[in-house]
Amino acid sequence: MVNNKAAGEWVADVLIPAWNEEESLPLVLKDIPGEHVRKVVVCNNGSTDRTAAVAKECGAVVIDQPERGYGNACLAGIEYFKNLSNPEQPDIVVFLDGDYSDYPEELPEIIKPIILGNADLVVGSRRLGKMEPGAMTLPQRFGNWLAPFLIRIIWGYKFSDLGPFRAIRWDKLLALDIQDKNYGWTVEMQVKAAKQKLICVEVPVKYRKRARGKSKVSGTIKGAFMAGFIILNTIFKAIFQK
Repeated sequence: MVNNKAAGEWVADVLIPAWNEEESLPLVLKDIPGEHVRKVVVCNNGSTDRTAAVAKECGAVVIDQPERGYGNACLAGIEYFKNLSNPEQPDIVVFLDGDYSDYPEELPEIIKPIILGNADLVVGSRRLGKMEPGAMTLPQRFGNWLAPFLIRIIWGYKFSDLGPFRAIRWDKLLALDIQDKNYGWTVEMQVKAAKQKLICVEVPVKYRKRARGKSKVSGTIKGAFMAGFIILNTIFKAIFQK
């Protein structure tokens, strides 16, 4: 990968899909290192609380995607970036959840491999980092083991996690053409990155129980198993696609 940019010339924007995160979102936005980020975009995914309002109060750009689904929110954010003029489009897009389970202050380590020219995609790995006990349910842990295992067996790429805290070069993100509208979003990104032979790196990150509010995935047994089913279904569909 050719990298002709100096460290200070890279433009990184953050995209946060958010559904009913009015309590935790201000904590996330407060901890994002301002010196490394140009713009924070919060995609309000049909929230019924003050998520959009608190995001604006904290200085984020807010776009609305009333059609629920994690992938739908991410796709809306990408469409926002695409509609900017070329000079205004980012070099790096950082994906970060709004529940404050990740540590936003670790963002410099997430984008560093891209800035140094050593990666196209960087995934924050909770398995390689420090995870608070109880931060993930057993079904989540199993899905986050099985999906990377299948990616390694089928496509030869070694991932340890499907962590939502990640960064990717903007041009590479567009080339992946991710389509999933729900919780298959992260695994589709990694599967397509493997199929397109992108340079992928993992960085250890910390992970904790959400600070406030209720998880949409691990908050219920049904939610955890549905997310796991969607993730695995995404992998099996990719096997039969070109």
